[in-house]
Amino acid sequence: MAVKAVVLARGLGSRMRRLDHSTSLTPEQAAMADRGAKAMIPIAQGRPLLDFILSCLADAGLVDIGVVIGPEHDFVRHRYVHEIALSRIRVTFAIQAEPRGTADAVLAAKVFVGNDPFIVVNADNLYPIGALRRLADLPGPGLIGFDRAALIKESNIEPERVAKFALIWADADGHLTRIVEKPGAREATASSQISMNCWRFSPQIFTACEAIGPSARGELELQDAVTDAMARGEAFSVVPWSGGVLDLSSRADIESAADRLQGVEVRL
Repeated sequence: MAVKAVVLARGLGSRMRRLDHSTSLTPEQAAMADRGAKAMIPIAQGRPLLDFILSCLADAGLVDIGVVIGPEHDFVRHRYVHEIALSRIRVTFAIQAEPRGTADAVLAAKVFVGNDPFIVVNADNLYPIGALRRLADLPGPGLIGFDRAALIKESNIEPERVAKFALIWADADGHLTRIVEKPGAREATASSQISMNCWRFSPQIFTACEAIGPSARGELELQDAVTDAMARGEAFSVVPWSGGVLDLSSRADIESAADRLQGVEVRL
């Protein structure tokens, strides 16, 4: 069965909207940063990060891609429908009416997904192609468990931010047993890995997304839906990965992202 991909591009981009006078941006970059449209910020070769994400998914064999956007993001749809030719991928757009959290964003892609398994990635992260291939090859649901030391060494993410990312634990069979969002300083252990929101799901995740309520932050959180799905008997394999992820959360990340993407070929 073909595996689809869903890119979560609906977020408000609150951190990206914050002015950073120490960071020099082009007028085009500043305009997109002001809108919080992280995935559409021109990064390298005049291309937005989303171009690189879509090309990376295609390199991993994921060619049927749904992009979750907001109703105010028609400029994203316009680019991939009218401005550039797509020969390797098919892009469908799904609307998340309000930014109610990552579980709600995934739920917005329900019609696009149908009965197929699917990968979920963030629109402000560029993941290793090999990791995406490993997820696509899984026989069932799972996620990438990133090694903390390698993530710090090979990403453009400072250690202080990495310390705030979700922690995951797996049992002896490699199945997810626990995930903790925004962990405390004492949560991490030598065996815990980091989730960068890179998942493979079955359509059963939609039942969990519909069942959960808002978290303490007032959002419908994807990790809460995963916990609910586990309670219903669904198993998630943790794929260990030693490597980095390119992150574009704030204006300060733009320069380092541009440096890493110079000369990277984009094929859509």
